[in-house]
Amino acid sequence: MIGHLILRLSIWFLLTANVSLTNIIIGVIIALLLPRGKSSPEKLKTWLKVIIKILVAIPVAFMEAFEIIFRPHNEEEIIMEKVKLKRSPLLIFLDIFLITFTPKTIVMKYHEEGWYEVHHIKPTKKQS
Repeated sequence: MIGHLILRLSIWFLLTANVSLTNIIIGVIIALLLPRGKSSPEKLKTWLKVIIKILVAIPVAFMEAFEIIFRPHNEEEIIMEKVKLKRSPLLIFLDIFLITFTPKTIVMKYHEEGWYEVHHIKPTKKQS
């Protein structure tokens, strides 16, 4: 029960970027009202990995933003990334959120066959 509450509040605070008393109260109410399902230890491990990825993505996004400012990124490519097996729709959403959160990448399309179409920018290659 407490694990679900912490997870839901963490996601709430990441989405709202507001830690005021009013927002905390709203977040707790929403976290308590959302339906709960039975969770297996495997699902909890998956969620813990996603939360860690979100926390790591924040400084990476800042570093990429500064890199784009100071070094031109004129090269573009579209890559296909495989979706991890047995992902719930919420985990797929969080994957797309994480990919799009960083300034150098954006998910252009999710293919039902299990692929993300990702637009990626790269620094301009120096010509010798």
